[in-house]
Amino acid sequence: MQAIAIAVAAGVIGLACGYLFRWLQGSRAAESMEAKARQLLSDAARDAQAIRREAEIQAKAEVLKAREDFEKTTRAKREELEALEERIAQREANLDRKVALIDKKERALEERLAEVERQAAGIKEQEARLQQLILEEQQKIQQVAGMTQEEARKTLLSRIEKEIHGEAGALIRRLQERAKETAEREAQKITALAIQRYAASHATEMMTSTVALPNEDMKGRVIGREGRNIRALEAATGVSILIDDTPEAIVISGFDPVRREIAKMALEQLIADGRIHPARIEEVVASFQEDMEERVRRAGEEAAYAAGVREADPELIRKIGRLKYRTSYSQNVLQHSIEVAGLMGVMAGELKLDPGLAKRIGLFHDIGKALDHEVEGSHAVIGADLLKRYGESPVVVNAVAAHHEEVPAESLYAILAAAADAISSSRPGARSETSEIYIKRLEKLEAIANSFEGVSKSYAIQAGREVRVLVEPTKIDDNAAMVLARNISKKIEAELQYPGQIRVTVIRETRCVEYAR
Repeated sequence: MQAIAIAVAAGVIGLACGYLFRWLQGSRAAESMEAKARQLLSDAARDAQAIRREAEIQAKAEVLKAREDFEKTTRAKREELEALEERIAQREANLDRKVALIDKKERALEERLAEVERQAAGIKEQEARLQQLILEEQQKIQQVAGMTQEEARKTLLSRIEKEIHGEAGALIRRLQERAKETAEREAQKITALAIQRYAASHATEMMTSTVALPNEDMKGRVIGREGRNIRALEAATGVSILIDDTPEAIVISGFDPVRREIAKMALEQLIADGRIHPARIEEVVASFQEDMEERVRRAGEEAAYAAGVREADPELIRKIGRLKYRTSYSQNVLQHSIEVAGLMGVMAGELKLDPGLAKRIGLFHDIGKALDHEVEGSHAVIGADLLKRYGESPVVVNAVAAHHEEVPAESLYAILAAAADAISSSRPGARSETSEIYIKRLEKLEAIANSFEGVSKSYAIQAGREVRVLVEPTKIDDNAAMVLARNISKKIEAELQYPGQIRVTVIRETRCVEYAR
């Protein structure tokens, strides 16, 4: 029994020890798992924090990039708007200037018409009063002296002649003295104004050039695969290449005459060479652009030498050289400028002005045509602004701006510039004129003459330089024929624009025919 009890006690003690051992072992395992769990949580928190920081940095970078793109886009839009506003402001200024000039001319015309109406009313009133006085004098003389009407008329005329003789003599003396004081100044002004009345010019600029092709197949080579050659040529030269149904020809269109000339020379070189591809096109165009700069400079220097102009700014000389490739009604603008300089020099010498200054104005008067495809406004105003920027004298600037009467003339040089420009443009052979315009002018001449009462027929002859008017002799006497010729010429001046002058000849003829039997 005792042995059994000891065995039982030993078993209980063994069980207790095993349980205690297992409990200690489980406790250590739990603590190890808990430590691992805390380590995992710490690592996870650290990774999460790193990911959050990386996300924040990436978000900030994207925000900065978006802000830069927005600012760049906004800046580009702002620059476009500013450029557009500047162009609009410049156009508004040009329009305001033109409106002001038109208003000024309208006011001057209204004042002139009002003055003419007042003078006409005064003349009619004086004529009526004079007729009344003459009638009263005739009646008095007939009643008192018993004279006939013819005798009374002679007596009255003699009396009036005696009364006004002294006043007429004094008036003539005053006019002679005044004429002596202002003779030279008025003579210069009248001469310049008379020269100016030659003609007004009309300009139609050529915007295209034509390049001949050896055959129709060359058009396809110029166009290239999917149009790459023609696109490269247009991009390099800045002009439009028109390939239409015109046989064996290509048309080059563009506002800039220098670019158009470069494109023409480059295209002719490419066609002659036969190698037509984008790289070759860029190479040929670049070489001709450099060559063109030298040609323009040399043409400007030759023009300045021919016109006798010295010490001009090199940039102005280059602008003048560009006019070599500008035409107006088939008239070369550079040659026209040299011709105007010569005319102004001759007229200035006759009027005792400075021929050198006059030639300078003549050479530069159309310099604005070198820029009128790039700058808004008329070529006269553009040229005056350009000359002012390069330090030309106020007399030169005003003469160039006023040679088409867009601004008031401040010197005789401005009037001479307008006159020489008109003479050079309208001289025979200077410009070509279409038959349609020519026929319309002849028809308008005859229509103006036929619009007057008493005219039976009219004929425009000598290429529109003369109009002969036949009148009905029973309605128009010799004195009325002289008045009619003047009225027709005034109406032609007011309604027609023409080169040179037009002669008006009024013919009054009475034929008496009888037959002897």
